[in-house]
Amino acid sequence: MTTILLIRHGENDYVKKGRMAGRLPGVHLNETGKLQALSLAENMADWPIKAVYSSPLERTMETAEPIANALGLKVIPDQGLFEIDVGDWQDKTLKDLRRRKLWKKVHLNPSRMQFPGGESFADNQMRMRNALEGIVSNHKQKDLIVCVSHSDPIKLVVAYYIGMALDMFQRLTISPASVTGLYFSEYPTRLLMLNYDISFTLAK
Repeated sequence: MTTILLIRHGENDYVKKGRMAGRLPGVHLNETGKLQALSLAENMADWPIKAVYSSPLERTMETAEPIANALGLKVIPDQGLFEIDVGDWQDKTLKDLRRRKLWKKVHLNPSRMQFPGGESFADNQMRMRNALEGIVSNHKQKDLIVCVSHSDPIKLVVAYYIGMALDMFQRLTISPASVTGLYFSEYPTRLLMLNYDISFTLAK
């Protein structure tokens, strides 16, 4: 049936400097991230992609737009692909957050973790699952679809589909501008690739 390529947005200065961007507006791709987005577009220009969806945040839209342009498509913003709401942790440094008691829970017991003033990992996982199922239902069998999102939401939805316990999802790695493939059919959804880097052509 439908194959979805989950792409994490390219590098931005929050990633580079170790800050929690969350849903903060105005976080744009840096120069490396822009090159990664252009390289993704160049590499995927001949792929039979039928649609490009994206989280509405700037860094994801800036990653999705070159891909869509190369394919002659328009980016479709989708709230379901949004970054996890980290609430009061937004704009904080990872150095500061590592000192907090809840930090261990993020990594050791995320199934019971809710960000102060924000979203739980479990809720984010179901939101991403529902978003992808909705996208699949809107497309034909054998369609190839791009969805540009964020690290934790991609890890969480991959964990869901491969039957990995939520408490283990942090063992997965999703790098900036990486591609992860999920194949949806009448049988259990299959993981085709994880954290695959095709953005090296221009970025290096």
